[in-house]
Amino acid sequence: MGHYAKIEDRIVTNVIVAEQDFIDAQAGTWVQTSYNTHGGQHTLGGTPLRKNYAGTGYIYDSTRDAFYTPQPYPSWTLNETSCLWQSPVEYPDDGKDYEWNEDTTSWTEVT
Repeated sequence: MGHYAKIEDRIVTNVIVAEQDFIDAQAGTWVQTSYNTHGGQHTLGGTPLRKNYAGTGYIYDSTRDAFYTPQPYPSWTLNETSCLWQSPVEYPDDGKDYEWNEDTTSWTEVT
């Protein structure tokens, strides 16, 4: 059994667990994804597959052969190694909670 994402116009519309024979009999485009892959790393030390585990609404980029979320904010850029979005300012490491403020392109403390 494996995890497979159905792709329609580059967007993941469904993710299922199935045998390869079942996927081969389905209409449309299905791409295998790994539950254990995040940020280009395999969480159990194996070989990562397509940068990130696919989720409904994710983008499948066939050029990068990668799954990633839609861009959360216009100022954020896609890390080519991990295919995770990065803010232009690093998240503060002071133990407090923050949310991104796109108007100021900075982290604002949540109180």
